[in-house]
Amino acid sequence: MTRLPAARAALESLAARHAELAAAGQADPRLPSSWRFARPDPAGLRHAAVLILFGRLDDQPAHNPHEVVPEDLDVLFVQRADTLRQHAGQVAFPGGKVDPGDDGAIGAALREAEEETGLDPAGVDVIGELNETELPVSNFLVTPVLGWWARPSAVGVVDPGESAHVFRVPVADLLDARHRVSAVVVRGENRYASPAFSVDDTPLIWGFTAIVLSRLFDELGWTLPWDATRELRVN
Repeated sequence: MTRLPAARAALESLAARHAELAAAGQADPRLPSSWRFARPDPAGLRHAAVLILFGRLDDQPAHNPHEVVPEDLDVLFVQRADTLRQHAGQVAFPGGKVDPGDDGAIGAALREAEEETGLDPAGVDVIGELNETELPVSNFLVTPVLGWWARPSAVGVVDPGESAHVFRVPVADLLDARHRVSAVVVRGENRYASPAFSVDDTPLIWGFTAIVLSRLFDELGWTLPWDATRELRVN
């Protein structure tokens, strides 16, 4: 079975490849055509960052271990409050808008993660940035920041007006084919589909977050075969 140091090395290698693509001007920020509601409005485009934080699970190992990733590797999520104007109730990575005082995308991702989950940023080893991805619904250009939770700290909901739930999910369970479906949204005559992850008692992970996560697993070579024709309607 793959061990934690090997998983971290794979993430470091991926971040380096993304840096090379960005330097060569070859990064593509677009979402898959199946989830492309519209292109962002350049006039009001804002920048945001999210923290994709991997670490060693401190509760219990994966229910469905396999050889691709360590059974004790997990990733951190937040479920947004139902009262928010945008993406209410959806699962996301910790993150938000890049403010003028932030040290770029990395500074914004760490600050937002601390504000949303209470984690200690000093315990996070920043691995690197992935290429920016468009989020047209809220007109953001989002930079995913890969992090490794070298010294985990307690996390939980800090502001109930922002987050309803903070939780960690074993990566092996996310990769299990039984937990993978396609989330489908219907808007009038248009139909949109994204990858989704439905793991036991955790909230459904779909939309932008699931697209970023699914792409990440694909690029790492961690994805296991799954049936994309299994569909789940979401609002």
